[in-house]
Amino acid sequence: MPHATPLTDAELADALAGLPDWTRDGALIRRSVKVADFRAAIALVNAVADAAEAANHHPDIRITGYRHVSFELSTHAAGAITRRDIELATEIDRLIIGRS
Repeated sequence: MPHATPLTDAELADALAGLPDWTRDGALIRRSVKVADFRAAIALVNAVADAAEAANHHPDIRITGYRHVSFELSTHAAGAITRRDIELATEIDRLIIGRS
C-alpha cells in the first residue's frame, strides 16, 4: 500500500517545504498553533477530528495553556512518516487557515 510506505528523507524534505509550520522529530511531524481562546481551540480540535475520521488517520492532539493546540502525525503501522501524514498535515493547515 503506497500510503503506508515510509517517505525517504528527500521526499519528506520536499513535502515539508510545502508545510513550513511542521517540523520533523524522528518518526513524526508536529505543528503547534495559538488560537484566540479555549472555544477556538476546541472548535479546531473538532474540525481536525472530523478530517481525521474521514481519512481514517488520527493525529495526537494536545491543548495546553487553554489556547495552544499541537498536532503530531506518524503512521504507526509503518513506524515512520508516510504520505498519509503529509495529506492530513495539509488538511490541518487548511483548517487552521480557515479559522484565522
